[in-house]
Amino acid sequence: MIVLGALVRFAALPLGGTHDTVPWRIWSYNAAVEGVGRLYGVGGTPPEWRTLTYLNAEGQATYPPLALHELGLAGRAYRWFMGGSFPNTRPLIVAIKSPALVADVGTALLVYFVVRRLSNEDTARFSTLAYWLNPGIVLDGAALGYLDPQFMLPIMGSLIAGVSGRPVLAGGLAAAAVLTKPQPIILGPAVALALWHSANGWSARVRRFGIALLTGCLVALVITAPVIMAGGMPNLIQAMGRLEAHDMLSGNACNLWWLVGWLVRAFYSIEDFGRWGAFVHETRILAISRFIEVGGPNPRVIATTMVAAVSLWAVWTSRHAKDLWLLAGLGGFLMHTYVVLAVQVHENHLFGAVPLLVIAAAGRRRFRWVLVVISALFALNLNLFYGVSEDVGWAIPRSITLIDLSVVVALLNCVALLWHGHVLVVEARCEPVPFETRIGVTQSSIC
Repeated sequence: MIVLGALVRFAALPLGGTHDTVPWRIWSYNAAVEGVGRLYGVGGTPPEWRTLTYLNAEGQATYPPLALHELGLAGRAYRWFMGGSFPNTRPLIVAIKSPALVADVGTALLVYFVVRRLSNEDTARFSTLAYWLNPGIVLDGAALGYLDPQFMLPIMGSLIAGVSGRPVLAGGLAAAAVLTKPQPIILGPAVALALWHSANGWSARVRRFGIALLTGCLVALVITAPVIMAGGMPNLIQAMGRLEAHDMLSGNACNLWWLVGWLVRAFYSIEDFGRWGAFVHETRILAISRFIEVGGPNPRVIATTMVAAVSLWAVWTSRHAKDLWLLAGLGGFLMHTYVVLAVQVHENHLFGAVPLLVIAAAGRRRFRWVLVVISALFALNLNLFYGVSEDVGWAIPRSITLIDLSVVVALLNCVALLWHGHVLVVEARCEPVPFETRIGVTQSSIC
C-alpha cells in the first residue's frame, strides 16, 4: 500500500495542477535567478510591490519568504538540470511540486514514528496509510500542486514538540510553518496549550513560553534576513497585508459563505432563470463588494467574530488536554472552524485539518469517523472545481444532484463542523493521558 501511494504521487507530479502553479513558476524562476531578498520590492512611499515576470507571465509575491526560498531551491535544481536555461516544461511542474512532495513524505514518516512510539506498530501503520492514501492529501499536493504540505510538516512537528516539552523545537518549527503560509497561525492555541501542560508551575511555563517565543523570533529573523538586508521589510509586510484583500465571500471553499453566495445569487437570478432555475443553476464566487452593494452586512466582521468565538469555545473546552491525541483533535477542529466560518477561504485550506485528525484518530477513536468525513468533503471540494488537474479534468459533474453539488458539499461541511464540535466535547471530558505514559495503552482503557 505504501508503494501504491508512491506510484500515485509520481504519476500525478507531471500534471499541470491548478492555475496557482503559474505564480509558483514565476516565483521559482525569480528566486532561482536572484534570490528572495528583493522579490517583494524595495523602498518606495508607499512601499513598492514589485511585479515579477517569467516568459509572458506576470505576478507578485504574495506568500511568506520560506515558501519562496523553497521554490527558489527547486528552481535552482531545475535550472542546473536544464543546463542553465529555465523553459516552461513538464519537468518544471515536477520541480515546483517537489518541495511539497518532500514535506508530504516527511509528514507520513512523522505520523508513523510518533504514533508507533505512543501506541503500537499496528496503529502506526494504519495511521500512516490513512494519511498516505488519503485522496485529499494526494490531490492537494502531488496532483494540484498546492504548497500546503510544506507548512503542515513543521506545524505538526511544533505541536508534537510542545506536548513533549521541547520549546526550542516548538517555537522554531511554528515560525517556519507561519513563514511558509499564514494558515498555521490558526493552530497557535493548540501549540500554546501543549506547551502549557508540558510543564508544572507558573515559572516553568513562563520560561518555556519565553524560550519558544525567542526561538521563533530567531528562526523568523534568519528566514527573512535576505529581505531585511535588501531593505524590503516594509514591502514584505505590505505584500502579506494584501492576503486579506481578496474580494470574495468564498474562494471556491464549500463552506457557510459559499451557501450565502449561492442564496444571494439565486435570489437575484429569479427574473433570469425562474424560481426553480435560479436555485438549481451552477453557482460561482460572489465578491464581498457585490454582497455589500446589494445590501448585505460586512461579512468580514461577522466571519471574524464567529471564528474567534467558536475557537475560544474550543480552546476552553479542551483546556485540560494533555495528550497529543486530543490536542491534535483540537487543532483539527480549529482549522475546520476557520474553513467553514471564515470569508476568503479557498478550496485547499481544509488540508490542515486532515493530518491532525489522522493523529487524533490514532488515540481517540471517536475522531476516526470525523477523519473519514472531513477527508471525503475535502477531496470532493478539490475535485469539483479542478478534477485531478485543470489540464486533465475528471471532475465529478456538479449537476448530478438536484442543486449544485458544491452547495450540497457546503451544507454537509457546516453540519460536519457541528458534529466535529460534539466529538471534541465528548473527548475533552475523558481523562487526559500524559504524553510519557501513553505507550502501549489501548483506547478502551482511556475513555
